Amino acid sequence: MAKRKRKESFEPRATAFAAETELGSGRRSARLRLRAAWMYYVEEMTQNVIADRLGIGRVTVVRLLNDARSLHEVRVSVSRDFAELLELEFALQQAFGLKEAIVAPLSARDADPSVPIGAVTGEYVSKLLRNDMRIGLGWGRTLINALPFVSERPVANLSVISLLGGITKTKQYNPSEFAWQFARFFQADCYLIAAPALVDSIETKRALIERCGLKDILHLARSLDAVVVGAGGMSSDDTIFRFGFVGERERRSLTAKGAVGDLLCHYYDRQGRLVDHPINEAVMAVPIETLTKAKSRILASGGPHKTEAILGAIAALRPTVFITDEGTAKALLAGVKG
Repeated sequence: MAKRKRKESFEPRATAFAAETELGSGRRSARLRLRAAWMYYVEEMTQNVIADRLGIGRVTVVRLLNDARSLHEVRVSVSRDFAELLELEFALQQAFGLKEAIVAPLSARDADPSVPIGAVTGEYVSKLLRNDMRIGLGWGRTLINALPFVSERPVANLSVISLLGGITKTKQYNPSEFAWQFARFFQADCYLIAAPALVDSIETKRALIERCGLKDILHLARSLDAVVVGAGGMSSDDTIFRFGFVGERERRSLTAKGAVGDLLCHYYDRQGRLVDHPINEAVMAVPIETLTKAKSRILASGGPHKTEAILGAIAALRPTVFITDEGTAKALLAGVKG
């Protein structure tokens, strides 16, 4: 199967050189990281060879390369010129009335699709931004994975609006920080919904909106130029359930009501209609109806268990751009034909 070519370019940025001026282990770590990245991406050495040359373990090499990516010292660009992927993109556009579809290749059938989808999303959104723009962002694992692929640059008068409240308990990372981290790359103003993603009642929701300053953010969201969101599935492994923010009992009751997925914790059925469930009344998020008014609506999602969730999300959001992986693309098209 033809795969999309990936091009890596090594760019030792100012942050890395600043680290070189530090004393002690900080300086040594920065120099080692840069050497490992150069050897891997430019000289195309294997990780085992790099470990031997630098006198370190292979696990350390992997960590150094990951750090270099996270610090944006390595930039990745994707060539989109392979026939099979382009055919999938065109088929998705035709099937769902999309302005554009972007299909990321997978290294293996069981690979985590959130990583390649995140990579393409980061690159796409970076190019989309312009001066005096208002962009609304959701959060989740796929969007967090987009951050290392965002091209950092100042954008004048850019406003970044987080479309969903936060979570009160995190583990390895906080997906609700995506909008804030994204805004930093572009020196943009960031507006956050300073409340949990889900509250205990509609009365609490109304009080937070009316009395705690959230009304202004929801009003600002009505004039968005673009939105970027992911679709959550109903599997216990999906972000909102994995973090324990919505319990197993609620997950089962949502499924019983016909929920196939969520957009910003708004749970919908296969036709994109909100299900009749208390969670949909207590979510602290910009309504889906508001999202559909943005000129550019970008849905980034994929995974073998999310076919129904994505079909429902497409019906609800009516995205102009859909970013997914090749396995999910084939499953969606098969579902439509079936």
